[in-house]
Amino acid sequence: MTNLILTEITASVSELKQNPMGTVAAGEGFPVAILNRNKPAFYCIPAKAYEILMDKLEDLELNALADARKDQPEINVTLDEL
Repeated sequence: MTNLILTEITASVSELKQNPMGTVAAGEGFPVAILNRNKPAFYCIPAKAYEILMDKLEDLELNALADARKDQPEINVTLDEL
């Protein structure tokens, strides 16, 4: 059975246990696929890359919300009502 690996860098669980920070550094800022018995178990990503990923996800969610609301009628609100 084949497995899709979405990174260029891989490491085994054993390598991760031996040197966690070295494993993260091997990705040079990109995710590292952690393999267990030659199958991807999880992806190890640096904190900065995770923050960027979460920001993009939030942007996508907000854009979807704005798109869903774009055809709704406008509501007049005064600053005092806010």
